[in-house]
Formats: sequence, structure tokens, C-alpha cells
Amino acid sequence: MEYDGILLGSGHNALILQAYLGQAGLRTLCLERRLIAGGGLATTTDSRGFRHNTHSFYHRALTSMPWYRDLDLARRGAEYIEPDLNVALVLRNGDSLQWWTDFDRTLDSIARFSRKDAATARRWRDRFLPILEEILIPESQAPPLPWRPELEVSKLSPLEFVLQEFEHPVVQAGLLFFNGLREVDLRAPGFGHHIPALLAAKGKAQMCKGGSAQLAKALVRAVQESGGELRLGVTPRRIHTARGRVTGVETTDGEFIASRMVVSGLNPRQTFLELLAPEDLPAEWRRKAEGFRFNLLAPLFALNLTLCDRPRYRASGLDGAFMTILGLEHSSQFLDIVECHEHGRIPPTVMWGSCPTVFDPSQAPKGFHTAFWWEKLPYRLNGNPSAWDEAQRAHGQAMLDLWAEYAPNVKDAVIDWTTQSPLDTERTLWNMRDGDLLVGALSHGQVGFNRPFAGAGQYRGHVQGLYLCGGSSHPGGNITGLPGYNCAQVVTADCGLPGPRRQVL
Repeated sequence: MEYDGILLGSGHNALILQAYLGQAGLRTLCLERRLIAGGGLATTTDSRGFRHNTHSFYHRALTSMPWYRDLDLARRGAEYIEPDLNVALVLRNGDSLQWWTDFDRTLDSIARFSRKDAATARRWRDRFLPILEEILIPESQAPPLPWRPELEVSKLSPLEFVLQEFEHPVVQAGLLFFNGLREVDLRAPGFGHHIPALLAAKGKAQMCKGGSAQLAKALVRAVQESGGELRLGVTPRRIHTARGRVTGVETTDGEFIASRMVVSGLNPRQTFLELLAPEDLPAEWRRKAEGFRFNLLAPLFALNLTLCDRPRYRASGLDGAFMTILGLEHSSQFLDIVECHEHGRIPPTVMWGSCPTVFDPSQAPKGFHTAFWWEKLPYRLNGNPSAWDEAQRAHGQAMLDLWAEYAPNVKDAVIDWTTQSPLDTERTLWNMRDGDLLVGALSHGQVGFNRPFAGAGQYRGHVQGLYLCGGSSHPGGNITGLPGYNCAQVVTADCGLPGPRRQVL
């Protein structure tokens, strides 16, 4: 049997693309090496009924994404919660800097630290609302242009912008956390606009009811209802070509599956160096793929806990906080964190997390809770990734001890806990080399039209019929679905078929 298209990997971007291709009338097959679809949209359920979201949890403004509406995912079981007190940065003295879905309440919290900073935040938010809605959002929801919108503030790094525009170290730290620590090197020029764009963004962090895997299940339903097929436990060995065109995929079991199109959700090193024969690519493309860089700050360490009681913080007013940040007191800490990553050391802990069952009791047995904490830590601990296998239990205990300083009841409330290191991420999610959950650094020229590298920025892979749809393509990693959505625009246009509506700048 010959398929119109084969997709490699079942991450959310590939599933989004596959659903659109099915709606356009194409017969497609998705190959996934794991025994469950969804990539980072993983939720485990133990024998007692405790659910843990082991990789992805916070989905920023996901319900505003065009593919969420187009694929009718709410009807298919992906329902979302967006708590009002979205984030609380809790200080050791009991104060907290709070981000609310109501921007005026956020400004009130900032004003408690600095009235000047509150006024600055409002000014930048008002200035950037039209820029975000008319330029930045359309740019992210379409194949990238060879030019990028020139914004004066983009010349700065996030660190330079925040230190230039805001005065209070706690306000500075909060703004840098949301951008610099979680996505890009805060020292990198060209990303200063991320801070005012963050202030202008209407959508905040959301969680999927029932666990992040509910989004994966909804996407699988969309795929199957449009005629798409998935095969689990299948690993691709080679993308085959003939006369400069894709002909199909060979699996590690020796099966050849014919197709006139292959779309890879894997990273460019896997796609171009491991799955294509050397003679199928120009030497320049192979050189660029070899030079693809992964993100120094992206590796994640996770502490997952089961509890007999919800956390109760010493600080008042935090009962309804969705995301809580601990250990961050001053903007100067970020440079120390970056330096520790560069040298493979564990920095003083800055961590963030949630107790999902406070907002969705279905994720634990009645009266019980789950919680997790995340921390950015180096993939190569003391220069060696395998060092995590011995070190992670002790570090998990250190994170638990820090949490108990802010919420004393958790020491008695903990039933059990597990950890996941950056090395565990790489072992579990094949495309996240070096534990990079963004699947490639947003630096070194790997942005926009040049993501993953110059020449491959339009979701096409040199060989006719080969496309890219993963987080290593524009606009990047995280659960946005936009690489898959944008790739669907390119593929359907190439095939002369109806597809997602293109955004216009």
C-alpha cells in the first residue's frame, strides 16, 4: 500500500499537521517509536489513580490557537482551565509578585514593589498590544518571511531591556523568568521585544483538564476521524529517495512503506544526518545540520509528588495561585544560573511548579493531590550526562526541602515522589537531544526564516517531498502547535489542496 504522506514522530505538531492533511483528502500514516502518541503531552496514571504530567503542563493561551478551533478539540475532549491568579513569585519574606488574568490586578501587584515599574509595564503593554496583534502573532502563525519585522526594542537582549526599563530587582526577576529563563538566553540580543510582548499578551498559562495527554488524545481522534493512521512502537531507519524525490520509509524491522511525501517531526540532525543517505543531500546541507545547536538553558529537572493534603504556604493570598515560583529573589541570580549551566554545575535552586489537583480534582483520588516542581539544570552534570543517574535523588530531596520552607505542611503531606533528569528527557523523547525541550536553540541564527538553518526555513527539506514540522522549525518549541500548523499551510499549498488559512502580515 502506498500512502500520500508518512509522518515521523507523533508529537503534537505532527498530529496537528496529519489532521489537516486528512481533512484535505490525503491518506497518511504516522510512525511513532514509543507505545503512546503525543510526545511531550504525557500523563501517567498509577494503580491508585494519581495522574502526573511528566513533561508538558503549562499551555500558554492554547485555546486561542487557530488549530485548536479548526480541529474542534474542545469537542474532542481537550478542555482547558485558566486560573485567575496565574502566577505567584513568592519571596522568603512572605511577599509575592503576582500575575493575574486581569492585567490591572497584575499592575496593582507590581505597584506594591514599584509604582514607577507599574506605570512602565502599562506603557509598554499599551504600546505593544497593536504590535502583538498585527505583527507578532501573524508572523508566528505563518511560514516565515526572509525578513523579520524590525522593532527598535528587538536590538536589545531581554536582560538589557529589563534593566533599562524597570527599577525593582524583584520586578526585573519576574519578567526575566517568564522569558529569559524559560525560552532564550536572556543575554542574547534580538529578543528584547519578548518582554513587552509578554506584557501585552492576553492569554495566560492554561492546563488541560484530565492531564496534558487529553490534548494528545483529542488530536489522535481528529487524525483518525479524518482517515489518518498511526502505528506505535515503530522506529524509522531510512528515508528512501529516487531521482531526487522521496519514495518512502524503511523501518528498523525491515519493512518498506511507500509514500510520495515524508514529514519529519524529528530534529534536523536526525532527519538529515541519520535518516537520509549522505548522497541524498548536498554537503552544505549536511554541514548545516551538523552545526545545529541545542539550547543550553532548556534542560529540565522534574520532581513529581503524590500528597495527602494540598500545600499550605506561610505567605497569605496564595491559595488560588496556579504556578508558583520559589527561590527567585533578585534579577542578578540569572547570570549565576547561566554560568552554572555553562560549567555543568547545579546552581542555587530556582524552581516553579503547581498542584494541578487544586484546579482539577480528577487527577487524584478524592481528598488527595499531585504536585510537581521544575528546575532548569545542565544536561552535562559536571561534564557527564550519566552523572544524573546517581545525583538526581539527592537533588529531588533538596527541592522538597526548599518547598517545605515555604509550605511547612508538605513534609507530612508527601506520600511518595519521583524525579526526572535532563538525561531522562532525552531517553524518553527521541528528538530532544541534550534534554532540550525546545528542540533547538533560539540563537546562532536559528530563528525565523533560518530555523532550523538557512535554506530549510520553509518547512521543506531539499529532497522533493520531504518536509519538517517539529519544534526545530519556526517559530520553535513548546506546546504551540504552530510549526505543525504552518507546515500544513506549506504542504497543502504545494499539493494544490485546501488547508489552513494563511495569516497575512
